[in-house]
Amino acid sequence: LQTTNMDDRTLHEVYGWPFLRAVQAGAASVMCSYNQLNGTYACENDRATNQVLRKQFGFRGFMMSDWWATMSTVPSVKGGLDMTMPGDITIQSGNSYFGQNLTSAINRGSVNGSELSTMCERIMSGYYLLGLDDPSFPNVTINFPNQSQGGHVNVQQNHNVTARKIAADSIVLLKNTNSILPLSSRPGLRVAVIGSDAAPTPGGPNVCEDRGCNRGTLAVGWGSGTANFPYLKAPIEDLNSRARFLNQTISSSLSDDVISATRAALDADVVLVFVNANSGEVYLTVEGNMGDRNDLNLWHNGNALIDAVANVNPNVVVVIHTVGPVLMPWLNSVRGVVYAGLPGQESGNSLVDVLYGQVNPGGKLVQTIAASANDYNAAVLYRSSAPHPVIEYSEGLFIDYRSFDYRNIQPLFEFGFGLSYTTFTYLNITSPSVSISSSVITPRLGDDGLVFVSLSCVIANSGGVMGSEVAQLYLAYPPSVNEPPSVLRGFEKVMLNIGEKKTITFNLYGADISVWDTATQSWLVPCGLFGFKIGASSRDIRLTTQFNVTTNCSSLNYPPLPPPPPSTSSSSAASATTGATFATVATATSSSTGGNVPSSASSIYHDSTVTYYVILVAAIIMMVVSSLL
Repeated sequence: LQTTNMDDRTLHEVYGWPFLRAVQAGAASVMCSYNQLNGTYACENDRATNQVLRKQFGFRGFMMSDWWATMSTVPSVKGGLDMTMPGDITIQSGNSYFGQNLTSAINRGSVNGSELSTMCERIMSGYYLLGLDDPSFPNVTINFPNQSQGGHVNVQQNHNVTARKIAADSIVLLKNTNSILPLSSRPGLRVAVIGSDAAPTPGGPNVCEDRGCNRGTLAVGWGSGTANFPYLKAPIEDLNSRARFLNQTISSSLSDDVISATRAALDADVVLVFVNANSGEVYLTVEGNMGDRNDLNLWHNGNALIDAVANVNPNVVVVIHTVGPVLMPWLNSVRGVVYAGLPGQESGNSLVDVLYGQVNPGGKLVQTIAASANDYNAAVLYRSSAPHPVIEYSEGLFIDYRSFDYRNIQPLFEFGFGLSYTTFTYLNITSPSVSISSSVITPRLGDDGLVFVSLSCVIANSGGVMGSEVAQLYLAYPPSVNEPPSVLRGFEKVMLNIGEKKTITFNLYGADISVWDTATQSWLVPCGLFGFKIGASSRDIRLTTQFNVTTNCSSLNYPPLPPPPPSTSSSSAASATTGATFATVATATSSSTGGNVPSSASSIYHDSTVTYYVILVAAIIMMVVSSLL
């Protein structure tokens, strides 16, 4: 297992940030991962759990190990672990690092009774927080690992409706030249459907253990976190249904064979080419990919399939089901690109809703899609002879869009990007309302609920279709603190009828405008000029404003950053932002680059469930969702 190494500021501002937000929202438990963090296993890491998560962030719930991620007894207890899961040291080993080993540690004085009491209190506090003691709470029928002895309760109700809506709302429209989408509802339209990704899985959607294969349409990745599909609506099935209803014609080639694909596409009015890229957990190897993807290419010869079809028909729309960014060397040869992600059981229905315009696409990219793999500033280490390979997060704060902005690289599609069947206008940004009460922030207290900065703008639907827009707020810090050029600090989704306008407001708290100062081990509000940028993506900025903080702030002057390394690809953009100065922010225009952005440069290839880059891996957020940020 590798050790993930990062500096203290990166730990707090990047990888600890989501856990801070989860704690503030009322998380009852957090899960620690398999890997080491700065040389110490995550499940016995005093710095990460006791000092940062509990003392600084104010977490009062319990720490639970990932399955078989506990590596010790006494160090784990001292490091803050409360519950080891599923209990045994290895699968069905019959022994545990807790249990008798914990009893023995208490008896010999290595662990004292008060520590055991605290562990129990943390676990039970979550139990009562979530109302599990309520007599109306349903009986628990799960029996792990003897699942055959557990009861099975159908709790689906009308969840399929919700699943369909979530999947449709998550679709990102990346390209739509000459409005090839939505598809026409006119009778007689000839639609060709190409690619195995449009087809049902041979043998059924649950034919492979833990979904460890890539046959037919891709709706989830693989690994221990998967569930059995109650059903899976394949795209071809729902496209056929819609075509019959509209008296249209569907021709198909579902084998990924280039020759049959070109034959099916030749005389079609529109061609839908389905392609995918999969990944999952490391204990299963699928088509030579051991957990993580081997590269950013489409699977099943997807690039060649698209090229072949585009050579015989100009009206091609590519539908991509994928776990993350893929390379698109064929982009200029097609008219449409639909990024459908991993849609789940309602895959076909949700996609057809968007393709035919029943749902206006409103999804936005949460990762940058680069023109070249070389544009990302980190990659996966696939092989190492070291017992604990060292993964240095040397990029620090400059992940994903922050890296692309800092290094002056034009992405193919930037972070936050997503098209719509309508257009939106951004209007009337207000001057920031600033009320900074202290230069030292204590985010564990939720900043006492105090809003430090508030600003608003108006979003108008200026097109001809009802739709939703996700307005994004990016912050530019004073240059003296060496932050990236833009840092996402808020987003608001608004649904608008044709011609409708709505005012949205962004409220920022103390932590949102602070930096982690390693010298004082505290969150500080820096003095200087802050810039606000509101837009439709990280590079499609529509409105800008600024404020100068001169009181209740800290004068911070960190050593200047070295100049960004030169790009090794042809994707450099002379117009890209190169520094965190508001001189750059103030001249931003509302032009659209048609690009997009990723979530972590360190993790751009790393799609595995056993992900190495988070501090404690996955937060199991059992919360009362009343104040979710």
